[in-house]
Amino acid sequence: MTAFEASGKVALITGGSNGIGAAVARELAGRGARLVLADVDEDAGRALARELDGAFVRCDVRDPADSEAAVAAALDRFGGLDVAFLNAGVSSGCGVDGDFDPEVYRRAMAINVDGVVYGAHAALPALRARGGGDIVATASMAALTATPFDPIYGANKAAVVGLVRALGPAHAAEGVRVNALCPSFADTDIIVPLKGHLQETGFPILDVADVVEAFMAILDGEGTGEAWFVVPGRESAPFAFRGVPGPR
Repeated sequence: MTAFEASGKVALITGGSNGIGAAVARELAGRGARLVLADVDEDAGRALARELDGAFVRCDVRDPADSEAAVAAALDRFGGLDVAFLNAGVSSGCGVDGDFDPEVYRRAMAINVDGVVYGAHAALPALRARGGGDIVATASMAALTATPFDPIYGANKAAVVGLVRALGPAHAAEGVRVNALCPSFADTDIIVPLKGHLQETGFPILDVADVVEAFMAILDGEGTGEAWFVVPGRESAPFAFRGVPGPR
């Protein structure tokens, strides 16, 4: 494992205004990287971009043109792209029974799945032009275990892991690594509706700093097509998927 040399590298972060995205942005900037923050939260995004001497672009990841524009901003401002952190995400807010809402469902699918697809599609040519680079997509432990409390979210994140596992080997020869970050309940705004229940039941909440550490471990590593679990009290590592039964 070789430590990732961030100095002079250019990183694009979707969902970069707050939470995990903002924490990763601060870590990378502290190591000398140049940042493009892409988000719908313009006030927080512009303020953080000023703090980090980076760039901000308003980006709704549901729109493929916005992802293209975010990558273009990296090329225009800093001359290239080395890391695409496809981090924007939302909880679903509905199930498939009596609480099902097609509009809420489509919004979650569009942000959590389409946003990663559009982001990867936009980033790949820019990464190839650099001779390689990294795509890291934020999935979730919900991708690796059953989530009956939010089945749509679990399906979204499982789709992200499936995509990453396919894209990793597909682009390895180009020097582009594609991996997934799979945190448990991290202390960000996305868990606000659940935080009281988690605290009452004694379920440990993940420190965002641990997620940042796992993100950097992905960049330090050499693997591709991996899904890194991030849970309290354990050292993060790629989840070991069992091989599927082959034909006889």
